[in-house]
Amino acid sequence: MFFELTNSYDKVYKFFEVLNKAGHQVLGYTIMPNHVHLLIYFKKGKQPLNTVIGNGKRFLGYEIIKRLKQDGKETVLSVQKEGVLSAESKRAKLHQIWQGTFDVKECRTEKFILQKLNYMHANPCAEKWKLCENWYDYSHSSAAYYELGRRDNKWLRDYQDFLAVVLENEEKQ
Repeated sequence: MFFELTNSYDKVYKFFEVLNKAGHQVLGYTIMPNHVHLLIYFKKGKQPLNTVIGNGKRFLGYEIIKRLKQDGKETVLSVQKEGVLSAESKRAKLHQIWQGTFDVKECRTEKFILQKLNYMHANPCAEKWKLCENWYDYSHSSAAYYELGRRDNKWLRDYQDFLAVVLENEEKQ
């Protein structure tokens, strides 16, 4: 529950800006209290996806730790220190914030993209969370962008614009 505990949602949005500046595009998202669902158009370049996401997790982790320290959450920090494996502590890692892996699915069809968007947008309404009644009411999500046409989200792009690019590139190959 680190995003909620430290009110670090703003840092996730900052990561979205970093992604966009690097040429990647955020096409959909839901920031949950303890994890993020993200649909991105990944522009191939110097860094592989694993590096880009790893850097984002590292940035977010440092910011969460900084806020935990500022808020005097010593008990939480202590628990996160206990989660560091000995091999990682030898590399000067002090806290374990994230799981070691993340789940990647390549989305090449509109049907699959919509399936993933619907899943991530519905997550706040799930029985486990109950953060809102209607998924488009959850403020840390792209659901209102797609469901209600709210286009005031400065770092979000419509998946349809990028699906056309992907399909066009495939036809050329």
